[in-house]
Amino acid sequence: MLINLHTHLEGRVRPATALELARKLDIPGADRDWERALQLDAPADLTVYLEKVSSSYPFFADYESLARIACEAVEDAAADGQDYLELRFGPATHVSQDLPLDDVVAAVCEGVSQGTTNSGMPAGVVVAALRLHDAELNARVAAAAARFAGSGVVGFDLAGDELRFPSLDPYVEAFAIARSAGLGLTCHAAEAAPAHAALDAVRLFGVSRIGHGAHVAADDDALRQMADQGIYIEICPTSNLYTGAIAARRHHPAAVFRKAGVAVVLGDDNPRQTRSPLSAERQVLSDELGFDAAALARLDSDSVDAAFIDESTRSALRARVGNGGHYESN
Repeated sequence: MLINLHTHLEGRVRPATALELARKLDIPGADRDWERALQLDAPADLTVYLEKVSSSYPFFADYESLARIACEAVEDAAADGQDYLELRFGPATHVSQDLPLDDVVAAVCEGVSQGTTNSGMPAGVVVAALRLHDAELNARVAAAAARFAGSGVVGFDLAGDELRFPSLDPYVEAFAIARSAGLGLTCHAAEAAPAHAALDAVRLFGVSRIGHGAHVAADDDALRQMADQGIYIEICPTSNLYTGAIAARRHHPAAVFRKAGVAVVLGDDNPRQTRSPLSAERQVLSDELGFDAAALARLDSDSVDAAFIDESTRSALRARVGNGGHYESN
């Protein structure tokens, strides 16, 4: 079973679509090799990684392009054998004079809905506030997410550069708005910052999941608190290699989390940049990180429990755990 609980819209642009949209939108260097241009060359750090991801932003310039990329992201996930997808994105980066915030969110929700119709695979949208934006803008992003709760948006996140913007205090209001709307809450934390960043996100925001959280493994007290509180860590091993959070994929702390009783779920983060979709990330778990059949079954079960989904979809996915079935594209 393949449940993708951490992946970004901005990291899922098809190279062929990039070429087409670059010509349509008059993006400089439109005819370049976009497959190569969107990929990371080598592991570096989180700042370099995010700069590469942001190179896809010009493609999200209008409603139709946003909806198309979101639809294709769902179709591509289904073609990878995935059974459920949560697609997160930072809408504020795509706002313009002709494309207000609500239209950005609406376009992605429309695209995800169309992708689900085309593929038969359920999917939801996770709206992300961004660390580089001020508190007022992020509160408006949260309010937009709240307006689309039940109409495609299922969760709320904080993403961005922990190295440059380590404090979580400016985002408390945004998470309060999202929580009041009943959205699932997650937060990128302890990817580049120390373990306490994840604990702060749990304490300040009330999140049930932590994105990446690689440095939690270095702190026994943080591990114990995460396990005691039932917080899930969204692991993305190949991405963590490219951001410099780990020195090699075999050094990813997934085994440390499991030994400490911390539940993990899986994502592929930005697969266009890392060239590693969720199916490949699951293979990393078994080939390099010691996940046997029992550990993979536990991953599947925890993923169903952690997902930001309605109970009917959760029940349908739970019934599939261990059956090896996938949704087939139409």
